[in-house]
Amino acid sequence: MKTASVLRPVLDPSPAEWISPRLGGTFGAACRTVPHGYAAYARICHPAERDRGGWASWREAAAETGRRAHGAMQWHTLVGSPDPVNLTGSLWRGSPPGRGTLPSHSLTALLAVLGDHTSTSETWFCLWDGYGWADEATLSREHLDAPRLRHPGRDYLVFGGPLTSATELGWRPRPNWFEAQSPNLFWPDDRAWCVATEIDFDSTLVAGEEGLIDALLKAPGLEVWRIEPDTSLAADADRINHHPVT
Repeated sequence: MKTASVLRPVLDPSPAEWISPRLGGTFGAACRTVPHGYAAYARICHPAERDRGGWASWREAAAETGRRAHGAMQWHTLVGSPDPVNLTGSLWRGSPPGRGTLPSHSLTALLAVLGDHTSTSETWFCLWDGYGWADEATLSREHLDAPRLRHPGRDYLVFGGPLTSATELGWRPRPNWFEAQSPNLFWPDDRAWCVATEIDFDSTLVAGEEGLIDALLKAPGLEVWRIEPDTSLAADADRINHHPVT
């Protein structure tokens, strides 16, 4: 990210410290990832790649494997695997949804909706500091030495900038190749909403006003499900689709 950029490093994590006291709940609950206190919540399922190219929604995968799509579904149950990590015996011939990052085209579609639901252009972004590429090749030494935002089990580097600068996070394995990474947490300065992509999740969570969630449900290019703050997204949370056994 050491190129001309409007995304700036933030050396004081205090603008992000409001989130941690508003996280909690039982294991797997959405509100352990996005904060309590918002009117409505949504889950954006990361698309899967087909073996012949192109993207597929979870709804499409469920139709093809004979399962039912719903807000608390789990990918491994949709594709008939007892293994949520390795997907042994999966009926899906393509690649599973990516974990920990929202694909660039999905992030762009999300940003287009979020921008209409905040009164400020200033946005705060958090990046997990455990990515192997988050080093002096991409970040300044001053930023790497700065205090972290600390959440249970996760430490984050903080950035600031306009909402559109969310697309600048990532690294360059080669000069002509940019590998994008969606923010793990981001929100506008007025805290009108908060978005979280936990590094182990294959979906992104959004907390905000009812109007925002309604707009996301209608947005092209996104697969969005309305959920509750206590909706479980744990591996065993799908109570509708049959859980295969080993």
